[in-house]
Amino acid sequence: MPALSRRVLVALAMVGGGLTFAFDEQTAAQQAKPIPKALHDVASTETRQTAVLAGGCFWGVQAVFQHVAGVTGVRSGYAGGSAETATYEQTETGTTGHAEAVEITFDPNRISYGQLLEIYFSVAHDPTQLGGQGPDSGPQYRSAIFPRNEGQAKVASDYIAQLNAADVFARPFVTTIEPGKAFYQAEAYHQDYVYNNPGQPYVVLYEQPKIEALHRLFPSLYREKPVLVADSAS
Repeated sequence: MPALSRRVLVALAMVGGGLTFAFDEQTAAQQAKPIPKALHDVASTETRQTAVLAGGCFWGVQAVFQHVAGVTGVRSGYAGGSAETATYEQTETGTTGHAEAVEITFDPNRISYGQLLEIYFSVAHDPTQLGGQGPDSGPQYRSAIFPRNEGQAKVASDYIAQLNAADVFARPFVTTIEPGKAFYQAEAYHQDYVYNNPGQPYVVLYEQPKIEALHRLFPSLYREKPVLVADSAS
């Protein structure tokens, strides 16, 4: 049984103090905010592509994209550092260069890279929050995009510029674009975490609202049954 992470202890303390709805209302409001679609997107005739995104705790980011139609798989993991330091314990120190990230496998004929970024910016996390997300602080919780090719990097860069110019958020984006970084899958107990722990306080306070916002803002892209790592492994 892995040791409880700091984010779980924070949530438990909040619940113990009676603050059962004490999640960051400003961040929640921003996550529920519709944003313009990307003016530019990746053109592709492939049936399978991957995207790697980081935005705070990977539990919630994974859970959001597991409910997106056209996504065929989502794995939690680490990106930004080396293979030797791609573990939860080392990443949590904030000294490895890694961010908690997710690798999304998707069919570009059903959902585009630009649409994934639209969900990422509007629902999965707050792209204007510097130094972490919600109760999670440190570079391992940064907002970061790890493009798999030059096309993805260009779409991400153009989209961030588009949204900044439109003053969509009250603050400028802090999302970094970090090409050429490998993705390393996280430990098994981090996979499908929200699905496996629906009543855990951190999940209820911070992650479940993201899935609800996805359903509300993207009804045509929402699917009730999530695509799970456990299903692909069986």
